[in-house]
Amino acid sequence: MSYQVLARKWRPKSFETLVGQDHVVRALTNALEQKRLHHAYLFTGTRGVGKTTLARILAKSLNCETGITAQPCGVCNACTEIDRGRFVDLIEVDAASNTQVDAMRDLLDNAQYAPTAGRFKVYIIDEVHMLSKSAFNAMLKTLEEPPAHVKFILATTDPQKVPVTVLSRCLQFNLRQMAGTSIIGHLQNILGQEHIPYEPNALHLIARAADGSMRDALSLTDQAIAYGGQTVKEAEVRAMLGAIDQSYLYQLINALLANDGSSLIAQAKLMAERSLSFEIALNDLAQLLHQIAIVQAVPDSVAEDLPDREVLMDLAHRISAEQLQLYYQIALLGRRDMGLAPDEFAGFSMSLLRMLAFTPNESGTQKVSTKPQATVVNTTSVPKAPVIPLAVEVPIATETPHIQTPSPIDVEPPTPQPVVEQVTEVPAPLTTTKQFNGNWRGLVDELKLGLARALSQNCELLTYDENSISLSVPEAQKHLLVPNYQEKLTSAICQYFDKKIKLEFSVGGTGNTPAKQISQEKAHAQANAESAIEDDNFVQALINEFDASIIPNSIKPI
Repeated sequence: MSYQVLARKWRPKSFETLVGQDHVVRALTNALEQKRLHHAYLFTGTRGVGKTTLARILAKSLNCETGITAQPCGVCNACTEIDRGRFVDLIEVDAASNTQVDAMRDLLDNAQYAPTAGRFKVYIIDEVHMLSKSAFNAMLKTLEEPPAHVKFILATTDPQKVPVTVLSRCLQFNLRQMAGTSIIGHLQNILGQEHIPYEPNALHLIARAADGSMRDALSLTDQAIAYGGQTVKEAEVRAMLGAIDQSYLYQLINALLANDGSSLIAQAKLMAERSLSFEIALNDLAQLLHQIAIVQAVPDSVAEDLPDREVLMDLAHRISAEQLQLYYQIALLGRRDMGLAPDEFAGFSMSLLRMLAFTPNESGTQKVSTKPQATVVNTTSVPKAPVIPLAVEVPIATETPHIQTPSPIDVEPPTPQPVVEQVTEVPAPLTTTKQFNGNWRGLVDELKLGLARALSQNCELLTYDENSISLSVPEAQKHLLVPNYQEKLTSAICQYFDKKIKLEFSVGGTGNTPAKQISQEKAHAQANAESAIEDDNFVQALINEFDASIIPNSIKPI
């Protein structure tokens, strides 16, 4: 017997075995059980997510000899013939190779005849968006008034190209891309039943390369089995995929955290020697930073069996959220501007050096080295730099008036010069004497908080004095009272007033927070805008004379 590839051998034959499309399965199951059947269905989604498979299962559910059911028996003549692809009343068409109107007319001419062996005559039209405009018009006539014994199941990867006249006559279901965990679990199940040894890390690599397509994952697994001689091992899968060990990304981040510029450049040179693509490296770095951000925000979302879980958890604790967002933005901009750089190495290394230059130091200022200047600026009380500095403007000092003093060697006094009164702007001291006046919302607008802004906007001022501020958070927002946010908010306020101020938090209050005030103001502005439109004489004339109507939610305040 010839070998059958995994994608065909393990194609789901029932709703229960379909992976990753629970939202579609639930809707179809309920419709079948309640006998609420539509005459046309449209399945959309990227390649390999189960559109055709779902269409065939639905065809079995409609034609199973046990009756219309969400659980086809799989053993009757209709079910077995559909599984084998030779059921006479199941007509599968590839629209990519049958785009012309004549082919569609010939196909639909037979729709008026009753099914030969089944309960319904089912038309599965794959990649339906490839049909010509004339072919769509020919099909539309049948879709408008379909015979009771005909069901259409359309599938497409590009629903935007399907005419709205067709879309409006179909029940549309959007199939999602497969999650990596779903792909890995399915591969583990298949390899276990096939008795093929595998390494978990190898399956993670396959799932990442499949990019949400289960069919691609099964095809890659087939290839890995052949490449590894009936085993699926990490090293062999890496070699097969051409994937490079990404440990260098962790070394880059560690060098950034250590403020080690020499290690950054040395690592970039090693990458050049290995002929790695620097554009892909920036993409992979951004992807890694995204993973670390998810670990910071939702630690429980990281799978226990993820190969790099411990490394990600360690980096998530060592890198601040501000640094993470800064590095991510610079990686994206560096990748975007790679074509403008003198060469890829220069573009990549400058992106790394930019991350290093804009990383805040312990005092909260950026590490930007300059030559010694005549004016010394105390930076200990300068507010923290923005998280994502896209451009840094350095003010150029005007020429300092030269005051000539007599040299000890000079005998004659200098020639008198006309006395010109000059006004020299003396920079204000950076230490501030600001006092809190009780305007909590105004203070929040002044602060640069980053992630702690959500906490500040959901706080209500209770009491305050020179050295302390008492705040309350509504019960519904108490999840914002995490230590990290409290520390950042306290630090920002102390820096703003240039003195130590204690913040006390509690849960409760009246809920009169900046967030609530802003929401009420927006609602008031929206109501005023709607009232102004409804009372406008021109609008009323349109409504009265032309039977016009105002589209709900289309009115936006200026």
